[in-house]
Amino acid sequence: MDATKYNITVRKGVFSGEECYEARVLELPDIAEYADSFEEAYALAVDTVETTAVIFAEKGKIMPAPFEPADDFSGRVTLRMPKTMHRAYSRMAEIEDVSLNQLLVNCLSYALGAFNLKYQEYTDSSSNIIPLSKQSPKVKSVRALPISSSQPTDELQYA
Repeated sequence: MDATKYNITVRKGVFSGEECYEARVLELPDIAEYADSFEEAYALAVDTVETTAVIFAEKGKIMPAPFEPADDFSGRVTLRMPKTMHRAYSRMAEIEDVSLNQLLVNCLSYALGAFNLKYQEYTDSSSNIIPLSKQSPKVKSVRALPISSSQPTDELQYA
């Protein structure tokens, strides 16, 4: 495992009242290392990634792989949704005083975080990994409610 392939960012700032360099690892958001120089902070982060990999292996956990460069992705996605959903998200964006795009990015980020948390919980408790797409859904029913009404407009049932 090459710890230098992980996305490590180092920035200079004031942390706990002291000016120093902070190194963070994108794939391991709980990691933060502090040092007096850029090089030292980076080296500490690399060492922490290596140590984390050893600890994860000892505990039977899956070490997150380094994120691939996003150069192959434009960041643009065309999304089709029901008109009622479009209206509801547009209204929510207006209420929050953000763009529709920013609201959708926030919602997708939240969902991705929940997915990653659920995946981590599942892999922590079992050595046999079954993709979530192969598992039966836990949701019994989902209702879409328009903002101005308490009557559902759409209803999905899961077995």
